[in-house]
Amino acid sequence: MSRVVWGSLGVLLGAVGLGVYWRYDGYDPESIRGATVVITGCSSGMGEEMAYQYARLGAKILITARRENRLKEVVAKAMSLGAQEAHYVAGDMGKAEDCERTIQTAKEKFGRLDYLVINHAGSSFGMSDWAEDFRFWEENPDMDFLVDFVNINMISYVRLASLALPLLKESSGHIVVMSSYAGKIPTMAYSAANVVQFGVDGFFSCLRAELQKADRNVSVTLAILGMVATKATESMLKKLPGGEDMLAMAAPVDKVVQAVIRGGATRTREVYYPSYSWFLSNIRRLPTFLEDYLIQHALAM
Repeated sequence: MSRVVWGSLGVLLGAVGLGVYWRYDGYDPESIRGATVVITGCSSGMGEEMAYQYARLGAKILITARRENRLKEVVAKAMSLGAQEAHYVAGDMGKAEDCERTIQTAKEKFGRLDYLVINHAGSSFGMSDWAEDFRFWEENPDMDFLVDFVNINMISYVRLASLALPLLKESSGHIVVMSSYAGKIPTMAYSAANVVQFGVDGFFSCLRAELQKADRNVSVTLAILGMVATKATESMLKKLPGGEDMLAMAAPVDKVVQAVIRGGATRTREVYYPSYSWFLSNIRRLPTFLEDYLIQHALAM
Protein backbone atom coordinates (compact mmCIF):
# COMPACT_ATOMS: atom_id res chain seq x y z
CA MET A 1 0.00 0.00 0.00
CA SER A 2 1.27 3.48 -0.83
CA ARG A 3 2.12 6.00 1.83
CA VAL A 4 -0.79 8.15 0.66
CA VAL A 5 -3.22 5.30 1.24
CA TRP A 6 -1.74 4.54 4.67
CA GLY A 7 -1.87 8.22 5.53
CA SER A 8 -5.51 8.46 4.45
CA LEU A 9 -6.39 5.41 6.52
CA GLY A 10 -4.65 6.94 9.52
CA VAL A 11 -6.62 10.15 9.18
CA LEU A 12 -9.87 8.21 8.79
CA LEU A 13 -9.20 6.04 11.85
CA GLY A 14 -8.24 9.11 13.84
CA ALA A 15 -11.48 10.81 12.89
CA VAL A 16 -13.49 7.73 13.85
CA GLY A 17 -11.66 7.48 17.15
CA LEU A 18 -12.27 11.14 17.89
CA GLY A 19 -15.95 10.68 17.09
CA VAL A 20 -16.21 7.71 19.47
CA TYR A 21 -14.43 9.62 22.21
CA TRP A 22 -16.67 12.65 21.69
CA ARG A 23 -19.80 10.52 21.92
CA TYR A 24 -18.77 8.52 25.00
CA ASP A 25 -16.80 11.01 27.10
CA GLY A 26 -19.38 10.90 29.91
CA TYR A 27 -20.42 14.52 29.57
CA ASP A 28 -23.50 15.40 31.62
CA PRO A 29 -24.72 18.99 31.17
CA GLU A 30 -26.61 18.70 34.46
CA SER A 31 -23.28 18.47 36.27
CA ILE A 32 -22.82 22.19 35.58
CA ARG A 33 -26.17 23.26 37.03
CA GLY A 34 -25.46 25.21 40.20
CA ALA A 35 -21.69 25.12 39.64
CA THR A 36 -19.76 28.31 40.44
CA VAL A 37 -17.73 29.67 37.53
CA VAL A 38 -15.28 32.55 37.17
CA ILE A 39 -14.68 33.61 33.56
CA THR A 40 -12.22 36.31 32.49
CA GLY A 41 -12.36 38.45 29.36
CA CYS A 42 -16.14 38.52 29.09
CA SER A 43 -16.95 41.86 27.46
CA SER A 44 -16.97 40.33 23.96
CA GLY A 45 -15.96 37.34 21.85
CA MET A 46 -15.54 33.90 23.33
CA GLY A 47 -15.66 35.15 26.91
CA GLU A 48 -19.07 36.71 26.38
CA GLU A 49 -20.36 33.57 24.67
CA MET A 50 -18.87 31.46 27.47
CA ALA A 51 -20.92 33.42 30.00
CA TYR A 52 -24.11 32.80 28.02
CA GLN A 53 -23.43 29.08 27.55
CA TYR A 54 -22.75 28.53 31.24
CA ALA A 55 -25.88 30.58 32.00
CA ARG A 56 -28.00 28.30 29.81
CA LEU A 57 -26.65 25.35 31.80
CA GLY A 58 -27.82 26.93 35.05
CA ALA A 59 -24.43 27.86 36.50
CA LYS A 60 -23.58 30.67 38.91
CA ILE A 61 -21.12 32.96 37.15
CA LEU A 62 -18.73 35.77 37.99
CA ILE A 63 -17.32 37.52 34.93
CA THR A 64 -14.52 40.03 34.47
CA ALA A 65 -13.31 42.53 31.89
CA ARG A 66 -12.25 46.16 31.85
CA ARG A 67 -15.45 47.64 30.36
CA GLU A 68 -18.00 47.86 33.14
CA ASN A 69 -20.84 48.96 30.86
CA ARG A 70 -20.46 45.80 28.77
CA LEU A 71 -20.21 43.59 31.85
CA LYS A 72 -23.55 44.93 33.09
CA GLU A 73 -25.14 44.03 29.76
CA VAL A 74 -23.63 40.53 29.74
CA VAL A 75 -24.75 39.89 33.33
CA ALA A 76 -28.30 40.98 32.50
CA LYS A 77 -28.48 38.70 29.47
CA ALA A 78 -26.91 35.80 31.38
CA MET A 79 -29.63 36.06 34.02
CA SER A 80 -32.30 36.08 31.32
CA LEU A 81 -30.78 32.89 29.84
CA GLY A 82 -30.98 30.95 33.08
CA ALA A 83 -27.94 31.69 35.23
CA GLN A 84 -28.71 31.01 38.89
CA GLU A 85 -26.52 33.98 39.78
CA ALA A 86 -24.47 36.44 37.73
CA HIS A 87 -21.97 38.97 39.06
CA TYR A 88 -19.12 40.97 37.60
CA VAL A 89 -15.80 42.51 38.56
CA ALA A 90 -14.60 45.37 36.38
CA GLY A 91 -10.84 45.16 36.34
CA ASP A 92 -7.59 44.77 34.44
CA MET A 93 -6.14 41.29 34.81
CA GLY A 94 -2.71 42.76 34.14
CA LYS A 95 -2.91 44.25 37.63
CA ALA A 96 -2.24 41.93 40.56
CA GLU A 97 -4.77 43.68 42.77
CA ASP A 98 -7.56 43.13 40.22
CA CYS A 99 -6.76 39.42 39.98
CA GLU A 100 -6.87 39.20 43.76
CA ARG A 101 -10.14 41.13 43.90
CA THR A 102 -11.72 38.79 41.35
CA ILE A 103 -10.99 35.59 43.27
CA GLN A 104 -11.88 37.22 46.60
CA THR A 105 -15.23 38.33 45.15
CA ALA A 106 -15.93 34.77 44.00
CA LYS A 107 -15.22 33.54 47.51
CA GLU A 108 -17.52 36.17 49.03
CA LYS A 109 -20.36 35.69 46.54
CA PHE A 110 -20.31 31.90 46.23
CA GLY A 111 -18.32 30.56 49.18
CA ARG A 112 -16.69 28.09 46.76
CA LEU A 113 -15.29 27.84 43.24
CA ASP A 114 -15.86 24.97 40.82
CA TYR A 115 -14.50 26.37 37.54
CA LEU A 116 -11.85 28.96 36.73
CA VAL A 117 -12.00 29.77 33.00
CA ILE A 118 -9.06 31.96 31.96
CA ASN A 119 -9.84 33.58 28.65
CA HIS A 120 -8.73 37.22 28.60
CA ALA A 121 -6.26 38.62 26.06
CA GLY A 122 -4.94 42.04 25.24
CA SER A 123 -2.34 44.71 25.84
CA SER A 124 -2.19 48.07 27.55
CA PHE A 125 -0.65 49.34 24.30
CA GLY A 126 -3.75 48.41 22.30
CA MET A 127 -4.13 45.36 20.11
CA SER A 128 -5.34 46.64 16.74
CA ASP A 129 -2.02 47.86 15.31
CA TRP A 130 -0.11 44.78 16.50
CA ALA A 131 -2.72 42.35 15.21
CA GLU A 132 -2.78 43.94 11.77
CA ASP A 133 0.94 44.64 11.33
CA PHE A 134 2.56 41.22 10.96
CA ARG A 135 6.33 41.76 10.97
CA PHE A 136 9.29 39.61 11.89
CA TRP A 137 10.72 40.29 15.35
CA GLU A 138 14.02 41.63 13.93
CA GLU A 139 12.05 44.33 12.10
CA ASN A 140 10.24 45.49 15.22
CA PRO A 141 11.83 44.30 18.50
CA ASP A 142 9.38 46.12 20.76
CA MET A 143 10.40 45.05 24.25
CA ASP A 144 7.97 47.35 26.07
CA PHE A 145 5.05 45.78 24.21
CA LEU A 146 6.37 42.25 24.78
CA VAL A 147 6.78 42.74 28.55
CA ASP A 148 3.26 44.16 28.82
CA PHE A 149 1.84 41.40 26.64
CA VAL A 150 3.52 38.66 28.67
CA ASN A 151 2.24 40.18 31.91
CA ILE A 152 -1.38 40.34 30.77
CA ASN A 153 -1.54 37.14 28.76
CA MET A 154 0.68 34.79 30.77
CA ILE A 155 1.72 36.10 34.20
CA SER A 156 -1.87 37.01 35.09
CA TYR A 157 -2.98 33.50 34.02
CA VAL A 158 -0.51 32.01 36.50
CA ARG A 159 -1.53 34.50 39.19
CA LEU A 160 -5.25 33.79 38.84
CA ALA A 161 -4.74 30.03 38.98
CA SER A 162 -2.50 30.36 42.02
CA LEU A 163 -5.02 32.52 43.84
CA ALA A 164 -7.89 30.17 42.98
CA LEU A 165 -6.15 26.90 43.86
CA PRO A 166 -7.15 26.81 47.55
CA LEU A 167 -10.82 27.11 46.59
CA LEU A 168 -10.49 24.67 43.70
CA LYS A 169 -8.83 22.05 45.91
CA GLU A 170 -11.75 22.25 48.33
CA SER A 171 -14.29 21.70 45.54
CA SER A 172 -12.28 19.24 43.41
CA GLY A 173 -12.63 21.89 40.74
CA HIS A 174 -11.54 22.61 37.22
CA ILE A 175 -9.11 25.04 35.56
CA VAL A 176 -9.86 25.78 31.90
CA VAL A 177 -7.28 27.78 29.95
CA MET A 178 -7.78 29.22 26.48
CA SER A 179 -4.80 28.81 24.16
CA SER A 180 -4.15 27.90 20.52
CA TYR A 181 -1.85 25.94 18.27
CA ALA A 182 0.51 28.95 18.53
CA GLY A 183 1.45 27.42 21.88
CA LYS A 184 2.63 24.25 20.11
CA ILE A 185 4.39 25.49 16.96
CA PRO A 186 6.17 28.71 15.94
CA THR A 187 4.01 31.02 13.83
CA MET A 188 6.09 33.64 12.08
CA ALA A 189 5.40 37.33 12.67
CA TYR A 190 3.36 36.31 15.70
CA SER A 191 6.19 36.02 18.19
CA ALA A 192 4.52 37.75 21.16
CA ALA A 193 1.60 35.32 21.00
CA ASN A 194 4.01 32.40 20.66
CA VAL A 195 5.89 33.53 23.77
CA VAL A 196 2.80 33.70 25.97
CA GLN A 197 1.09 30.62 24.60
CA PHE A 198 4.17 28.42 24.80
CA GLY A 199 4.56 29.70 28.36
CA VAL A 200 0.92 29.06 29.24
CA ASP A 201 1.12 25.55 27.79
CA GLY A 202 4.31 24.83 29.73
CA PHE A 203 3.11 26.19 33.05
CA PHE A 204 -0.34 24.60 33.07
CA SER A 205 0.93 21.26 31.77
CA CYS A 206 3.44 21.28 34.63
CA LEU A 207 0.76 22.34 37.11
CA ARG A 208 -1.43 19.45 35.96
CA ALA A 209 1.37 16.97 36.54
CA GLU A 210 2.15 18.42 39.97
CA LEU A 211 -1.50 18.30 41.04
CA GLN A 212 -1.75 14.69 39.92
CA LYS A 213 1.46 13.77 41.75
CA ALA A 214 0.20 15.47 44.93
CA ASP A 215 -3.14 13.65 44.56
CA ARG A 216 -5.11 16.91 44.24
CA ASN A 217 -8.39 16.36 42.45
CA VAL A 218 -8.16 19.54 40.39
CA SER A 219 -8.27 19.16 36.61
CA VAL A 220 -6.44 21.36 34.10
CA THR A 221 -7.86 21.64 30.59
CA LEU A 222 -6.03 23.48 27.81
CA ALA A 223 -8.16 24.60 24.87
CA ILE A 224 -5.91 24.40 21.79
CA LEU A 225 -7.92 26.41 19.32
CA GLY A 226 -7.68 27.26 15.66
CA MET A 227 -9.25 30.29 14.06
CA VAL A 228 -12.50 31.36 15.72
CA ALA A 229 -15.01 33.64 14.01
CA THR A 230 -15.17 36.36 16.67
CA LYS A 231 -15.95 39.90 15.59
CA ALA A 232 -12.33 40.88 16.30
CA THR A 233 -11.05 38.09 14.04
CA GLU A 234 -13.48 39.04 11.29
CA SER A 235 -12.41 42.68 11.47
CA MET A 236 -8.71 41.76 11.30
CA LEU A 237 -9.00 39.25 8.45
CA LYS A 238 -11.08 41.53 6.26
CA LYS A 239 -8.11 43.92 6.17
CA LEU A 240 -5.64 41.24 5.05
CA PRO A 241 -5.07 39.96 1.49
CA GLY A 242 -6.96 36.69 1.18
CA GLY A 243 -8.56 37.30 4.54
CA GLU A 244 -12.06 36.45 3.33
CA ASP A 245 -10.89 32.96 2.33
CA MET A 246 -9.24 32.49 5.72
CA LEU A 247 -12.40 33.62 7.46
CA ALA A 248 -14.31 30.82 5.75
CA MET A 249 -12.18 28.38 7.81
CA ALA A 250 -12.99 30.04 11.12
CA ALA A 251 -15.08 28.03 13.56
CA PRO A 252 -18.37 29.43 14.91
CA VAL A 253 -17.92 30.95 18.37
CA ASP A 254 -20.78 29.02 19.96
CA LYS A 255 -19.49 25.63 18.75
CA VAL A 256 -16.00 26.38 20.04
CA VAL A 257 -17.32 27.44 23.44
CA GLN A 258 -19.53 24.35 23.73
CA ALA A 259 -16.53 22.12 23.00
CA VAL A 260 -14.42 23.91 25.63
CA ILE A 261 -17.15 23.71 28.30
CA ARG A 262 -17.60 20.04 27.57
CA GLY A 263 -13.87 19.41 27.79
CA GLY A 264 -13.62 21.22 31.12
CA ALA A 265 -16.56 19.34 32.59
CA THR A 266 -15.12 15.95 31.57
CA ARG A 267 -11.61 16.87 32.78
CA THR A 268 -10.13 16.51 29.31
CA ARG A 269 -6.42 17.37 29.22
CA GLU A 270 -6.53 19.20 25.88
CA VAL A 271 -9.44 20.26 23.67
CA TYR A 272 -8.63 20.70 19.97
CA TYR A 273 -11.13 22.73 17.97
CA PRO A 274 -11.59 22.87 15.02
CA SER A 275 -10.08 19.46 14.33
CA TYR A 276 -7.29 20.87 12.15
CA SER A 277 -5.76 22.48 15.25
CA TRP A 278 -4.66 18.98 16.32
CA PHE A 279 -2.77 18.50 13.07
CA LEU A 280 -1.16 21.94 13.26
CA SER A 281 -0.16 21.32 16.88
CA ASN A 282 1.77 18.23 15.84
CA ILE A 283 3.70 19.67 12.90
CA ARG A 284 6.93 19.57 14.91
CA ARG A 285 6.69 15.79 15.00
CA LEU A 286 7.22 15.71 11.23
CA PRO A 287 10.64 15.45 9.56
CA THR A 288 12.43 18.79 9.94
CA PHE A 289 12.40 19.64 6.23
CA LEU A 290 8.63 19.24 6.12
CA GLU A 291 8.15 21.09 9.42
CA ASP A 292 10.23 24.01 8.13
CA TYR A 293 8.35 24.14 4.85
CA LEU A 294 4.92 24.16 6.49
CA ILE A 295 5.87 26.79 9.08
CA GLN A 296 7.72 29.08 6.66
CA HIS A 297 5.38 28.79 3.68
CA ALA A 298 2.06 27.03 4.20
CA LEU A 299 1.28 28.77 7.52
CA ALA A 300 2.86 32.15 6.79
CA MET A 301 0.53 35.15 7.00
